[in-house]
Amino acid sequence: MLLTTAMKIPASSPAGQAARSAAWYQTADGAPRGFIHTHALEEVWFHTGTACNLACPFCLEGSKPGDDRLQRVRLADVQPFIDEALTLGVKQFSFTGGEPFINKDIVPILDYALQSRPCLVLTNATRPLIQRIRQLKPLSQHPHPLHLRVSLDHFEAARHDHGRGKGMFAQALAGMRELHHAGFSLSIASQAIPGCSQAEVSQGFGEVLQAAGLPADLPRIEFPEFHPPAAQVASPQISAQCMTDYHSESSRRQFMCAFSRMVVKTAGRMRVYACTLVDDDPDYALADTLIDSLPVPVSMKHHRCYSCFRLGASCSELQRADQDMSATGAGDT
Repeated sequence: MLLTTAMKIPASSPAGQAARSAAWYQTADGAPRGFIHTHALEEVWFHTGTACNLACPFCLEGSKPGDDRLQRVRLADVQPFIDEALTLGVKQFSFTGGEPFINKDIVPILDYALQSRPCLVLTNATRPLIQRIRQLKPLSQHPHPLHLRVSLDHFEAARHDHGRGKGMFAQALAGMRELHHAGFSLSIASQAIPGCSQAEVSQGFGEVLQAAGLPADLPRIEFPEFHPPAAQVASPQISAQCMTDYHSESSRRQFMCAFSRMVVKTAGRMRVYACTLVDDDPDYALADTLIDSLPVPVSMKHHRCYSCFRLGASCSELQRADQDMSATGAGDT
């Protein structure tokens, strides 16, 4: 079965009837909650596990060495989901952590996925990646490309190292240089840098990248503050009326949960979550399979949903034909 943007997703599934909190359905003041309906499965994310070689205090996943809030996936865990996604018309597989290159199965997983679709991996590009460069190089010969997005918190080494540890900026640039020389495409990710204009930020990163022997114009994805897992964050409540007052049908299709899913391993069980930003809330565990997750309307109750609603925030780099995240005055909800 091929799922496309023109194909009607089944109206209901057993997963859609699962018990969820009252906040899934209603805002704090009792208004009907805003929802997103999935129109296609274009991107499938895999969480490789929350273990990381770093312990950044601002990490949205709360990752650190030895962390197992989300467990490390193995090739045998992800193969059925890759195979299922291919029957549903998926365009790309993406991988996040933790640090994916801590996972000993990451190269076999990428080898399997790249036989069928392009892949994106999010990484800090430090020692775990550098130690696997020799294993990664053959992947550049696959029929589909591997792209890596590297976290660089600032264009100044001291500012980056403040949260990640001394020498991590230099390590990340060294890892990026190895990847670039191996023929892989790169982008960088950072949070918005207060007090700097976009021109200053672009110039700062460009100069650093060029000095490191990298293209000065690497794409950069900028994210808002997402806060650590289970943080109690006061954010505007997104009602059903908000979704129609401030978003069009077209812009609602750009929310990640409208075209993607994330697969995680928790308590020894593989589960499909709505997107990459909500795995700290069990309400967003939609189903055990991708196909059963697609009919489930996704509630806008998570505080990170407001970043998507207001700013168009997205972890995806997938180039989509209907891209138009135009919201009208969404900050006024």
